[in-house]
Amino acid sequence: MVYVKWVFIVLFWGCIAGFLHYTLPQHDIARITDTYEKRVDPGENSLFWAQADVGTDGTVVNRDVFFIQTRRADNSVMVYRNEDTGWSWPPYFKFDTSNLQAEANDLRSTSGSPQWVVITHYGWRNEFYTIFPNAISVRAVDGPDVRIIPWINIVILTLLVAFVWAIWVRWRRFRRRRIDPVLEDVGDSFEAAGDRMAERRGRFNRWIDSWRSKS
Repeated sequence: MVYVKWVFIVLFWGCIAGFLHYTLPQHDIARITDTYEKRVDPGENSLFWAQADVGTDGTVVNRDVFFIQTRRADNSVMVYRNEDTGWSWPPYFKFDTSNLQAEANDLRSTSGSPQWVVITHYGWRNEFYTIFPNAISVRAVDGPDVRIIPWINIVILTLLVAFVWAIWVRWRRFRRRRIDPVLEDVGDSFEAAGDRMAERRGRFNRWIDSWRSKS
């Protein structure tokens, strides 16, 4: 029973951590190598694609999606999609997909004359399921060693920890005041019932022994 409890706890917090890691903004320092537009027909991975651009026909299944190709400071390649989030989840309220694509196109550079940028995005990259992180903003920086402090993540995670701690403290107080006394009363009742059963069993055994002695 204890193992089942810990497995449930690990799975629960693992799901929470995965949800936060996918949803919260992340920052990559990279060099934009190319931008392009591609017709996409989401299938089994449709959960990891945003909605159609705000103002377009959202009933169309396949649509054109902007992409941003980059090479990061460690020389690895990363490709981002560039889609509106609109009013849906996650709540980035992104409506400027076309403008962002124009900014990214203007910041393209070569390895001989690199222009480093910070790409703010959410989501994951998975080649097997054809999943791309969604770029939220792009801005130029002086070099690949610039330090980015994720203030939004710090604030959100701090508030989340404070909220969970407050709920936990109130739950402990409620359990100590309301639930534990009831469980103790139930335990005392079972213990008293067990004592009565043992006493009756002892009387019954003594009565049997008295008949055996007579015989």
